Amino acid sequence: MRERVIAQRVGNRSGIAGQRRSGAVTQKPARRESGGEPFTARLRALLGYVPAFLKLALAIITGVLVFAGYRAAASASFFQLRTVEVQGTSRLQPADIQALVKQSVDRTGVWKADLNNLNERIERLPWVRNAVVSRVLPDGIRVRITERTPRAVVRTAAGRFRWVDEEAALLGEMQPTDQMPSFFLRGLSDEESESAHDENRGRVAKFLELQQAWDNAGLSERVSEVNLMDLRDVRAQLAGDNSQIEVRLGGRDQAMRLKGALKALDSHDDIPNRAMISYIDMSLGNGKAIVGLTSGAHTTTYGAEMPVEATTTVEPVSYKKTAENAPVKAPRLKANADNQRTASDKTKKDRNDRSRKDDKNSDKSQPATP
Repeated sequence: MRERVIAQRVGNRSGIAGQRRSGAVTQKPARRESGGEPFTARLRALLGYVPAFLKLALAIITGVLVFAGYRAAASASFFQLRTVEVQGTSRLQPADIQALVKQSVDRTGVWKADLNNLNERIERLPWVRNAVVSRVLPDGIRVRITERTPRAVVRTAAGRFRWVDEEAALLGEMQPTDQMPSFFLRGLSDEESESAHDENRGRVAKFLELQQAWDNAGLSERVSEVNLMDLRDVRAQLAGDNSQIEVRLGGRDQAMRLKGALKALDSHDDIPNRAMISYIDMSLGNGKAIVGLTSGAHTTTYGAEMPVEATTTVEPVSYKKTAENAPVKAPRLKANADNQRTASDKTKKDRNDRSRKDDKNSDKSQPATP
């Protein structure tokens, strides 16, 4: 018994007690790690005990507070519009764009301004090809403009003269300070459909082609306007002393045909009733010029060196290039008609006289009855 008790004490000192002391030492670091957990981890652990409806309510309250803060910041005087910077304008007045921007932004402030809507409104202005609108926080708006390039002046159906670009977009009216174009464009459609706009683009492209060709040939100064309503029947109105004459050029080779018409017109200064010429038709494309008169007659010539033949609705009359020829005028035509009528009446009278004379001779030749 004594030995067993001693052995137990020795064992407790060296074995069990030592193990307990070593076990207690190894558990202390674990307690330190649990006490040093991050705040977010402890918050998640805490929220795990919160009911779901409380989480939803907390999220809603947070969203409302954020939205209210946003509105308060956006509507504060700190973001009210004070400056509008406009760049890239030449024909446009910066004051017009500034007024449009202020009208749109004054109520919302710079922070809440609808830049896309403002951009679209600016691009609907004449002369504006595209616009770029940006915020300059805290209180400014910047607008960068790319203007359209005027290429031609069109005379509208209402008689107004307006610039158009190569896309047939109607721009501002022609101003007295603008450079006068060589000739004007007619025939653009007033319809708002996409097909009509495509046709107008084709007309403007044809106009620019004619302008370049006629400028190179030195013919532009002889034309006042060109009608492109039908691209298969292009018509040019002459300028100056021949402003009453329309040249019909057809659908192709307009430069060559216009040159031929002007050459024929200039070569035949002695064309009868020159002041009554209303059109020259070159659309046949064979060098043949048909010259129409306001009286209903028409004159035909083959080239500038050929004699002119005029045909009226009464009878064909041939004219030669001599100074002795006088133009046929209304009194002369009337006199010819009176002479023809007189000759016809005289023929009828002679025929009646011969008939009466034959009847008398027949009576004399018959024998007398008993």
